[in-house]
Amino acid sequence: MIIMTDKKKIMLVDDEPDIIFGLRIGLEDNGFKVDAFNDPRLALSNFKPGSYDILLLDIRMPKMDGFEFYVKMREIDDKVKVYFITASEMYYYEDLTKEALTRVGVKRVIRKPISVDDLIKEIKAEPD
Repeated sequence: MIIMTDKKKIMLVDDEPDIIFGLRIGLEDNGFKVDAFNDPRLALSNFKPGSYDILLLDIRMPKMDGFEFYVKMREIDDKVKVYFITASEMYYYEDLTKEALTRVGVKRVIRKPISVDDLIKEIKAEPD
């Protein structure tokens, strides 16, 4: 277990309840404050500028995909750190290269499944 000394606030958005449950518990056990949402539209309506240090966004979700959420969220807060998390191949987003994602502020695309320890290592690998 990796213990965080400064409590960072994370918004986790994923349409799979079991993913939300596991990641939320693991992140909270490691010192993060987590707000988790299964509905990206509800998450967006609760998103306020400056209220989160990190967003963890699933890419494929019904009602609004992670990229659509990202674009709308950036209109509200252009400083929060964003990580996409996905279990699927990005074949339907072929034009979104790593360079393009970095240009718009996305540092990482994290593949699911991922252990909480590995997720925390990914988060800590990026400077604030």
